[in-house]
Amino acid sequence: MTSACIRVNALGRTALTVRSIMRVLGRVSGYCRFMPLDSKPTLDAIRQAPKVLLHDHLDGGLRPGTVVELAEAGGYSGLPTTDVAELGRWFRTAADSGSLESYLETFAHTCGVMRTEAALARVAAECAEDLADDGVVYAEVRYAPELFAENELSLDAVVEAVQAGFEEGVRRAAARGRTIRIGTLLCAMRQHARALEIAELAVRYRDGGVVGFDIAGPEHGFPPTRNLDAFEYLRTNNAHFTIHAGEAFGLASIWEAIQHCGAERLGHGVRIVDDIKGADGRRPQLGRLAAYVRDRRIPLEICPSSNVQTGAARSISEHPIGLLTALGFRVTVNTDNRLMSGCSVSSEFAALVDAFDFGWSDIQWFTINAMKSAFIDFDQRLEIINKTIKPGYAPLLG
Repeated sequence: MTSACIRVNALGRTALTVRSIMRVLGRVSGYCRFMPLDSKPTLDAIRQAPKVLLHDHLDGGLRPGTVVELAEAGGYSGLPTTDVAELGRWFRTAADSGSLESYLETFAHTCGVMRTEAALARVAAECAEDLADDGVVYAEVRYAPELFAENELSLDAVVEAVQAGFEEGVRRAAARGRTIRIGTLLCAMRQHARALEIAELAVRYRDGGVVGFDIAGPEHGFPPTRNLDAFEYLRTNNAHFTIHAGEAFGLASIWEAIQHCGAERLGHGVRIVDDIKGADGRRPQLGRLAAYVRDRRIPLEICPSSNVQTGAARSISEHPIGLLTALGFRVTVNTDNRLMSGCSVSSEFAALVDAFDFGWSDIQWFTINAMKSAFIDFDQRLEIINKTIKPGYAPLLG
């Protein structure tokens, strides 16, 4: 095991190392998952392993070529370039702003070309295919229907077009020998005032592929408690929801999402590290909120590359995911926006392997964490874990 640093001081805390945390905590089940006994996973091998994705935005995962073609077909003239390779590079560069607000501006172009039912269905179908090709066996993909319900499209028409696209993509993947299941999360934009309407839409389509609800958009100035009526409606209807919290804003956002709104998962949640104190060679001390999140096993939908782009972490090697994993938080690994970050689930894992010496047992642990935290029925989660994930990792673990 190398002594790769987890520099929590990127978020105002004292630097810690993986080695020092392991020395203090020991190899206690449920804490340190770092297992140097198995072989180092390569990117190609990771692509073949079964993976689970909980945090992926539909409008952040388009193929650059699709953006160009849909822009031409729909008369959208706002693209910075129509050269496919250059456009892909532009999205990644533009997203490397260090600011969530600037990062979100790139979505004007992807949303700008997703204005028809045909465009929505195409993007959803390609999303399912791309994830399946990356070895994802279960994914929850989210989007905000209100961003596309313009002109003659109703909210219902948007949902039905996306669901039809996912079904087509799953069929195409199956024809190539790739099996994937996709559940949809409907997002309300926190800066708008349509959360209750979107929550009702999510409940209306929960037997049609929609598995949950989320609020997205800029965190600062738009606390989750602005949408309490939506969350009360969801709880009353026994519906699942996650909340974007603890990405650009800090502990207050996380506290409100959990204690006032009742979030089952935290979208990102990486700023929970602000409630952890420690120094080299000493046991990290969890504050009340961090301890509550860990004790209640509240899943963290962490997106490493995106967190670096929006300034939540300085680099992958300095990302708090290493510390949070060592301390036994329910960490999951996600992409957020594959186009803007130029990433896949597999590439995110490969980057973490390089930064923190994660092995196959760690990747399996992250994957099972995610599957346990999914918004589908318990027996369905268990079936995927026992019949797909564990058999898929058995030969890799040796």
